[in-house]
This record gives sequence, C-alpha cells and structure tokens, in this order.
Amino acid sequence: MCRLQQPLTPRQREFFQYLRDRINSDEGPPSLRQAAKELRISHTAVASLLQALREKGWIRKEGSYSRTIALLEDSDAHSTSASGRAVPIIGRVAAGLPLHAQQEWAGSILVDGSVFRGDHLFALRVQGDSMIRAGIFAGDLAICEPRQYAANGEIVVALINNKEATVKRFFYRGDHIELHPENDAYPTTRYALGEILIQGKVIGIQRGPEQMDHVAGQAVRNAQTMIRQLA
Repeated sequence: MCRLQQPLTPRQREFFQYLRDRINSDEGPPSLRQAAKELRISHTAVASLLQALREKGWIRKEGSYSRTIALLEDSDAHSTSASGRAVPIIGRVAAGLPLHAQQEWAGSILVDGSVFRGDHLFALRVQGDSMIRAGIFAGDLAICEPRQYAANGEIVVALINNKEATVKRFFYRGDHIELHPENDAYPTTRYALGEILIQGKVIGIQRGPEQMDHVAGQAVRNAQTMIRQLA
C-alpha cells in the first residue's frame, strides 16, 4: 500500500509556493483578504485554491479558511517513521525509447522505511515496456538512489546527451557504454562515454492497483502466446 499526493496544476503549485514563503517568513500565514490582495485574485479564487490543496493532500487546516495552515510537504508528507517514509516523485522516465528528461515535482509516495533506507531517495514514473523481464512495467514508480556511477548489470536511470532519460541495465565496455533492455522487442543501445550520465540506481518498484491489473493481464497474454507456440 502507498499514499500519493495528487499532482498540482501550475496555478496550484504557484499558490502553494506563495503559502510556503509566507509561512516561513516572519509574517506567517496570510489572511484570506491578504492573499487575495497580494495575488490580485478574488477571495473566491483563494478559497478555491485552498480547498484544492487540502483535497489533494498538500495542506491541513480547520474550517473553510483558517490562518493555522500546516504544509504537509514539510511535515506529514515528508515524515519518516518505522512504518513509512515519503519519497518525492520528480518526473517520468522511459522504459522503452528514451523520454525527454523531466524535472517536475509530482507529489510524493509513502514507502516502507525499513526497506528503503538510503538518503535523498527519489521516485520516477515509468513509461514503456522495455524492462518487463526485470518486473518493471509501464505506470510503475521506480524508487531510486541518487548515483553518478554504476556497476555492470545494475538497473539505472541514465541521462542521454543531457536531454533524454531512460531506465536500462548498465554495462561499461571500456571505450563505450551499453544500455540493455529486458525485452527482446528492444535493441541494446551503445553510447560514447561522454554521452551518458548516471542519475541513480533503481532499488525498488512501487505498483498501484491499476498496474497490478495490467501485470496480471500481461501474464495471461504471455501464457496464451506460449500455448499457441507449443500447439
């Protein structure tokens, strides 16, 4: 089981940043009137933004508006306990063709703190199916340990030419680097040493109900294919 904060729209993210700046300053949380005046929007718009942040799990407050606001990014959403710790989701990564590198922050996921012990862990949403033999499916969250190096055979997040990010199995071949998929439908790719930057090592996968259904369906399809081949 995992708990996810829902992603914010650009406007909601700006409003969250505004609240964080105010709360961390000597001024403290703004009143409804102050927020409306400083942001040059209506009182209704401020109330709507506050409600959205609360429903998406980014703030905690009492009543329709209260100057006592807790930013869950700084407390509950990033707390560490014996049962869990929050890991930020910072974007997407391709398990397939390389995906344009994204550095957006898309909430956080609560993981088992007794399993994931490293410092500064981050999570990436996987797209594509090139790593299915390694048990990594589209829609999974890859939990990663920040790294700038890798050992042969490790599954890593690699940045290609500072533009594209992908998750593959890493191999150093002396004068070049190979990124190996775990799906026969995809080829091994070769890169010059200066073309690849290691961003992290994949140390685990978190999968939601929708991904579980997809994996089960894929297993059925694989079994049916084997039966047809044997017939």
